[in-house]
Amino acid sequence: MNWLGIWAIYRYEMTRFFRTLLQSFISPVISTSLYFVVFGAAIGSRIEQVEGVSYGAFIVPGLVMLSVVMQAVSNASFGIYFPKFIGTIYELLSAPVNFLEVVTGYVGAAATKALFIGVVILGTASLFVDLTIQHPLAMVAFLLLTCTSFALLGFILGIWAKNFEQLQLVPMLIITPLIFLGGSFYSISMLPPAWQTITLFNPVVYLISGFRWAFFGMSDVPVGLSLLAIAGFTALCIGIVWWIFRTGWRIRP
Repeated sequence: MNWLGIWAIYRYEMTRFFRTLLQSFISPVISTSLYFVVFGAAIGSRIEQVEGVSYGAFIVPGLVMLSVVMQAVSNASFGIYFPKFIGTIYELLSAPVNFLEVVTGYVGAAATKALFIGVVILGTASLFVDLTIQHPLAMVAFLLLTCTSFALLGFILGIWAKNFEQLQLVPMLIITPLIFLGGSFYSISMLPPAWQTITLFNPVVYLISGFRWAFFGMSDVPVGLSLLAIAGFTALCIGIVWWIFRTGWRIRP
């Protein structure tokens, strides 16, 4: 394993992040505050509790997942797409690093950025509501798996995209709706039975449900199934990335 090569890629990506650290820090703080103002005032006044948890605290796991997923995907996709766009990816492919080291550097940096945003949002949310994490180790596990798996997905999207429009297509039209319809701000038990069944086909439901269980000990689906789903998704993304580098799909002429 070429650790120097991994560190060089990781440091380059993190340097780009730290150049806009103030923006990266302030943006999630403002967004989180607005969510609490809007949802807390508009909906929280009508729904005081969800399954014994105050509505303000209930939406925190979904809010964290929403931001972490979008940050992981966008950072990883842009990180690998930009070298393709300017042509420096060929220098990377000719360097003495294998595909595992390239992926580790880019995905590790994107996951670190998303994790930073998640921690910032948790800290901001604690200013508005009292948060108790019943299963901290499970919370960390879900957070790390989410950052890693969706950074891998973003890496795949960055290789797939041929232009900046395609780079934003999947996050805007697929991932964001799935998150909002995946129980981010409500429990699926509040839906009619038919819609509950349909919602179970949304993979994001298992992610948010497991993450919420780590906070409050309550979930819409079994926790083991949630862990299995996110682990399976991570393995699938790793397999796709391996195939991309093995075949050179969209990274070699």
